[in-house]
Amino acid sequence: MSTQNKVVVTCALTGVLTDPAKFNVPVTPVEMAEATAQAYDAGASVVHCHFRDQAEGMGALPTWDQNTVGDILSAIKQHVPEIIICMSTGVVGNDLSGPLGCLEAFKPEMAACNAGSLNYLKIRKDGSWAWPPILFDNPVEKVTQFLEVMTANKIVPEFECFDTGIVRSVSMYKANGMFEGDPHISFVMGVDSGMPANPNLISILKEELPENAHWQVIATGPGREKIWNLHRRCLELGGDVRTGLEDTLYLPGGDRATTNGQLVEALVKIVHEIGKEVASPAEAREILGILR
Repeated sequence: MSTQNKVVVTCALTGVLTDPAKFNVPVTPVEMAEATAQAYDAGASVVHCHFRDQAEGMGALPTWDQNTVGDILSAIKQHVPEIIICMSTGVVGNDLSGPLGCLEAFKPEMAACNAGSLNYLKIRKDGSWAWPPILFDNPVEKVTQFLEVMTANKIVPEFECFDTGIVRSVSMYKANGMFEGDPHISFVMGVDSGMPANPNLISILKEELPENAHWQVIATGPGREKIWNLHRRCLELGGDVRTGLEDTLYLPGGDRATTNGQLVEALVKIVHEIGKEVASPAEAREILGILR
């Protein structure tokens, strides 16, 4: 099939810590499946999944409980069997048993691989920290463990890169033989202590990509106009795109989104305005090198 002029659209359904008591993020298996169906119907071929604790009042907290993860994945696949699932793997610290166990148990077609470390910071107007400074630690030893499990289980890694040097590191991982196939790279833009949500930066980042890389922009953080301008510039430069309630809560016009489907619909509209078409799941598998 021809995938020329086709764009892979991903929907990030729920994120890590967004409070479902305040925002309409999906938590339960039924909610995750319904959100996936909405995103798929609007044009998404990939869903990026975090998993939340199902105990009453605990839905704002992440979990790696395999019963919970399995229930969510089964519900998604039952509702939308065609969809590509990209499993989150991000954890702080050295205990990787949760995400690695889930990768081995469920073998998703894709999984995030955070490709480098970042001081995860946010400052208030008065100069105080919005939260205690966090090191999102992803040293080479940690990246290696994830890639070994992904390679063994034929899982395509999605390298999430929060800064320019992290983008460049992926070329070194490839040269070192840490992964197989063409790399799929996400430019994570808009985190306060990472790459800014500046559309002019995308062309520079493209120049630092490894050979034959596929790439997308993850546009996050405050500033509705910046986020949607990033998506537009990304599409103009040949990238794939991602949206969802993990990344933003606001539609291009400024209204608050109440569903993931609304955000995907808005993004697909921009895809068409640029003169491109959204890839079907089958076309996305071909583009991303998913072989099973």
